[in-house]
Amino acid sequence: MDAPAKTRTRSEEAALARLALRFTDWAVKWFPDAFVFVAIAVVIVAGAALVNGAPVQAVTKSFGDGFWSLIPFTMQMVFVTIGGYVVATSGPVQALIDRMALMPKTGRGAIGFVALATMLSSFLSWGLSLIFGGLLTRALARRTDLRMDYRAAGAAAYLGLGATWAMGLSSSAAQLQANPKSLPPGLLAITGVIPFTETIFLWQSLLIAAVLVVVSAVIAVMSAPGPDTAVTAQDLGVDVSKEENRAPPPSQPGEWLEHAPVLTVLIGLLALGWLVQEFARQDWKIAISNLNTYNFLFLMLGFVLHWRPRSFLHALAKSVPATAGILIQFPFYAAIAAILTGAKNGAGLSLSDVISHAFVALNTQGSFPLAMGVYSAILGFFIPSGGGKWLLEAPYVMQAANELKVHLGWAVQVYNAAEALPNLINPFFMLPLLGILGIKARDIVGFSFLQLIVHLPVVLFLLWALAFTLEYHPPVMP
Repeated sequence: MDAPAKTRTRSEEAALARLALRFTDWAVKWFPDAFVFVAIAVVIVAGAALVNGAPVQAVTKSFGDGFWSLIPFTMQMVFVTIGGYVVATSGPVQALIDRMALMPKTGRGAIGFVALATMLSSFLSWGLSLIFGGLLTRALARRTDLRMDYRAAGAAAYLGLGATWAMGLSSSAAQLQANPKSLPPGLLAITGVIPFTETIFLWQSLLIAAVLVVVSAVIAVMSAPGPDTAVTAQDLGVDVSKEENRAPPPSQPGEWLEHAPVLTVLIGLLALGWLVQEFARQDWKIAISNLNTYNFLFLMLGFVLHWRPRSFLHALAKSVPATAGILIQFPFYAAIAAILTGAKNGAGLSLSDVISHAFVALNTQGSFPLAMGVYSAILGFFIPSGGGKWLLEAPYVMQAANELKVHLGWAVQVYNAAEALPNLINPFFMLPLLGILGIKARDIVGFSFLQLIVHLPVVLFLLWALAFTLEYHPPVMP
């Protein structure tokens, strides 16, 4: 292709993503750290509770009492991140990634392959999906026989978190609602326990997940630049040479157990024995919905796959920085939930009561899923946290769902499907993947913005239409 034609084609591609690129430039420049958002949310909710007539003492007491109420769930979310990372960076999984990278025959095919692999892995774990997708993209970029657009492949690697993760096993909202010991008391009184069979395993939920996988993969392939206009990792100046996740060799005789598989085998057998009993005594859907069981499975799998304790500890140490946001933000979200439900005015009404009554007044049973989906999607861009944001929304939206007789499990799935939409253009959740890929948010957000344009009407329509196939059931208390 001659130079003018090539320049013209790239200009057209830029026009397609121009709005998204401008938006991302603004967001990267002006958006503060995610912690600032949660701190602002605390101040707004506390102020709103005071305006609602709650005494200062009630607001401050709710803030302090609720702050540590989510420690079990906070640690469970930390281990979701750690478990996904240690599994994805283990030797066997990295070898699998190298073999998978040999399968695609064309650059566009490679991008579709990344999209499918990332979305399917996200149903198991969003933490696994991000790391797995990034490593697979790098492995494909090392192939000199492929002209694969590295930017489009990076956007495809992000589809697990941007499209499907919240519909899978690591959905923070679904996991939280299925575990009564992790639920704040105020929220438990409103929703009761909602098992996976009423959320992510509903056939309606599985249908939305399937539609998202197909639609997202098709868009990823169709929007990928061809070989003549593809911008490769080499064009971007990114070094994609393979990084070995190897721990340093032993330096002292006392370190031999750290580099031998003896302890791995023994502990692995103990873990296997417990898992066999756990899954034998109950339906597997119930077993895997227990966050402790879920995290135990991934953590022990990562331990065994790394084979030697030192390699496992090396990967563990590298995964910890990604958990900092969860550790500091979730206690504040717990405090927000406590203020929403616990700080009551003279009439005995909390802020959650007032907002839920507004939802009821403005909606019907039929319009509620659509209104909640739009609201959750908009709020999700400004408060980038799946499980934490659910704690902020759930007290009043679930109370409204009860009053309007909306299926409570479907209300959770409305949140899940809508929650993923802003992730497609929110730089916050891209950070771990971008670190692996060695590029910036602006390099991939044009492609993910195109996904958002298509996803938004499809998801909202399905959430509204499928709600009519479900019947309301009162909350089930533990």
